[in-house]
Amino acid sequence: LDELLRAIEHYRQKREGVALIYHGNVVDLWEKLVAENVQVELGSDQTSLHNIDDLGYCPAGYTFEEARELLARDHAKFMEEVYATLRRHVAAINAMAQRGMYFWDYGNAFLLEAGHAGADIWADEPGGRFRYPSYVEDIMGPMCFDYGFGPFRWVCCSGRMEDLERTDAIAARVIEELLAEAPDEIKPQLRDNLHWIRNAHKNIPVVGSLARILYTDAEGRIRIARAFNDAIARGELHGPIVLGRDHHDVSGTDSPFRETANIYDGSRYTADMAVHNFVGDAFRGATWVSLHNGGGVGWGEAINGGFGMVLDGTPEADRRLEQMLFWDVNNGIARRSWARNPHAMSTARRTMQRHPELRITMPNLVDDELLDGLF
Repeated sequence: LDELLRAIEHYRQKREGVALIYHGNVVDLWEKLVAENVQVELGSDQTSLHNIDDLGYCPAGYTFEEARELLARDHAKFMEEVYATLRRHVAAINAMAQRGMYFWDYGNAFLLEAGHAGADIWADEPGGRFRYPSYVEDIMGPMCFDYGFGPFRWVCCSGRMEDLERTDAIAARVIEELLAEAPDEIKPQLRDNLHWIRNAHKNIPVVGSLARILYTDAEGRIRIARAFNDAIARGELHGPIVLGRDHHDVSGTDSPFRETANIYDGSRYTADMAVHNFVGDAFRGATWVSLHNGGGVGWGEAINGGFGMVLDGTPEADRRLEQMLFWDVNNGIARRSWARNPHAMSTARRTMQRHPELRITMPNLVDDELLDGLF
């Protein structure tokens, strides 16, 4: 830990960006930062607290092997140690936050389990609001999901690297076209994702399938997929492309502690959207669909809907990709618009202008002064 802190200060003084990895328990690190009065501007947590029983969170004072042995021998004692560690974990984060650190939750059940542990994690009364936001509330929701941007994926079934490189180039060309005609409110996302796709081959190792992930909206997904299908039809790609996405997306998941954390109309605990996505994707031409539970946050805490779609260069694939990808994203835009999220409302209006056949019921906004005057 002393060596790590020296390295932090060294690179801070040099104003050089660098990733430093500490092999140990993060609670020891947090407490060291507090004790040594080290300034941290931004903080989060990504321990696998949604998967405690598979040792996703290791109690302080134990090696990984010791914790695994305790888990197998005495589960109640193991949970007692986990919760004691969580209380220390939150106390250290609170101390850092009081010094000015901005902290957010990743949606990995950190806040939820800290609450179960009796940690000082509540903004007001226990069981009410957490004192820290989910990163979907502060970052992903308003910056990406409410605009329809999320993790679009494809896999090159040929297994040939040249096909992955060609699809990267196709996607980059489409994003350049979108950027030229896009409204100002989504140009930052398009620029970031253009930079990503141009450089992904330099930085992302290929392990297993030749696949790529790219954040884009409904229009981008449809136009990229159509360009892939055309390239297959012309023989420019050597095999089919399978489309998919992460469950961590605009529409695919109902998860009150992550994907739908920024839904404030009272419906964040319902699973309608993910189920509608699952069924709607099936109706509209997905090759396969899935409905599963707990992705990323723990069993019983989320419902996730997913799909796969095979592009084979046929006109039928063109028809299916248009229908299904449009629904897969805009189902979530409607939901987020009904929650009165400003960017989702503007995205819904813009999408209806481009596609007059789409009808999304827009919410009526209440005048706060009028409402306050009633009580």
